[in-house]
Amino acid sequence: MAFLKGEVSRSGFSIRHLKPVKVAVIGVGNVGSATAYGLLLSGLAAEIVLVDLNKKKAEGEAMDLSHAVPFSRQTHIRCGQYADCADASIVIITAGLNQKPGQTRMDLVKSNVAIFQELVPQIAHYAPETILLVATNPVDVLTYTTWKLSGFPIHRVIGSGTTLDTARFRFELGQYYNIDPQSVHADIIGEHGDTELPVWSLASISGMPLKDFCQQSSLKYDNDGMQQCFLATKNAAYDIIQRKGWTDKGIATCLVRIVETILRDEDTLLTVSTVRSYPGVGHTAFSVPSKVTRDGAFQTFELRLDAEEEEQLKKSAESISSVISSLDLP
Repeated sequence: MAFLKGEVSRSGFSIRHLKPVKVAVIGVGNVGSATAYGLLLSGLAAEIVLVDLNKKKAEGEAMDLSHAVPFSRQTHIRCGQYADCADASIVIITAGLNQKPGQTRMDLVKSNVAIFQELVPQIAHYAPETILLVATNPVDVLTYTTWKLSGFPIHRVIGSGTTLDTARFRFELGQYYNIDPQSVHADIIGEHGDTELPVWSLASISGMPLKDFCQQSSLKYDNDGMQQCFLATKNAAYDIIQRKGWTDKGIATCLVRIVETILRDEDTLLTVSTVRSYPGVGHTAFSVPSKVTRDGAFQTFELRLDAEEEEQLKKSAESISSVISSLDLP
C-alpha cells in the first residue's frame, strides 16, 4: 500500500508514521477508468475513489477494479461523491465530453467549461488542500478555468498539457532513429492541440543534438523526416480517434506518471500545463517543462528557444488566451 511520510514518537524513539494516500478520479469514462486501472497497477495509492454523475457506472468500475486487486496491489477502490475527495492528495479530473472524429479539442470548450463550473467548486470545498490534475480537453483552457473556479494557488492546479504529445514525439523520433525513446530528449510545448510546437533547437539523443547524433552515427539528418515525426505527433489523436473512437491508454499513463512524480516528490521536469503570465499575452495556461514536486508544479527556468520557436510559442499562447477571454469566468 502507498503512504505519505510523517514523524511521530513512540516509546521514546523517533519513527516514521505512514498516512495512507488517497487519489480521487472525477469522471470514469474511458480516460478515467484507464487512469484508475493504471493507478491500481502502480501501487501508488492506498485508496482510489471514483466519482461520476452516472453512479452505477462508477460502482461497476470500482467492482471490476477491485477484482484485480488479488493479482496487483492491495488498494481500496470505491465509488464516492464529491465529499469523498476530502483528504485526497490528488484529485484527477477527466470528466467532460470526449473529442469525436472530425472535432478539434477547442470544439469542446463551452460544454466542458459548463461541466467544470459545476464540479470544480465542490471539489475545492471538500478538498481545499489537494492538488488538482486536469486531463479534460481542451486541457489548457480547462486548467485555467479550474484555477479561476477553485481559487487555488497556481502551483496546485496542473493540466496534463503536452506530456502526452512529448511522449508521442519521443516515440516517433525513437522509431525514426531505431533507438529507445527513453534515450530521446525532445519536448512539445505550448497548446495541447493544433498550435503546439516542437523544440528542435534543444532536442537531443543521449545528450547530443540531433544533427551531432546523426553525424556520429553516420546517419543523414533529414529535415523532411523530422517534420514527419512532428506531424505524426500532432495528428496522433485525430488518427487514433478515427480508428477506435477515443484515446485513453496514452493519456492515462501520463496521468499516472504525473501522480507518481508528485507523491514521490521527484522534482521531475514534465511538460505539464500551468497558468502563467506570458509577455504581451497576459495570464493564460500552456505547457513548458515545469518542476513537479509534492507541492505541485513550478516553472523554475526559462527555455532558451530560438527566434522562430519564440514566435510560435507566443502564437500558441495567444490562441489559448483568445478562447479564455471569450468565457464567462469570475
